[in-house]
Amino acid sequence: MKTMTRRGAITVGIGLVAAAGAAGLWWTPDAQGTEVIVYKSPECGCCGGYVEHLQASGFDVTVRNMDDVTPVKERYGVPDDLWSCHTAVVGGYVIEGHVPLVAVRRLLAEKPAVKGIALPGMLEGSPGMSGPKTEPFIIQAFGGGATKVFMRL
Repeated sequence: MKTMTRRGAITVGIGLVAAAGAAGLWWTPDAQGTEVIVYKSPECGCCGGYVEHLQASGFDVTVRNMDDVTPVKERYGVPDDLWSCHTAVVGGYVIEGHVPLVAVRRLLAEKPAVKGIALPGMLEGSPGMSGPKTEPFIIQAFGGGATKVFMRL
């Protein structure tokens, strides 16, 4: 059995970190100071979990607790079939629901001609939701014509 040298271990470690970053597995420090407003119910624990996830990723989050988030969804043009429990606004875009940050980062980097992106429903394993991921996350883009798939995770 061959033993790995310290230099070899460091090289492998650096390669793994670079690959994970390139794959978008975590939010890099470029989120620092990016402002996000999250509209949510004050009683919703999973919404609070999403807020904590954004904050831990470096976003500057302002929470707007509301008993009914429907007027916000309507004001920002979120299609009814894409609704989730909370709505966020960042960089001029709407983020509906528990959208993974890799999709948010892609949206902010590419700046497509859409109003926003959504992960409809409240899927297990998505940011802020408990449990393991049990199904694919299909993030939808809306507001630039027909609703279309933005990303699959």
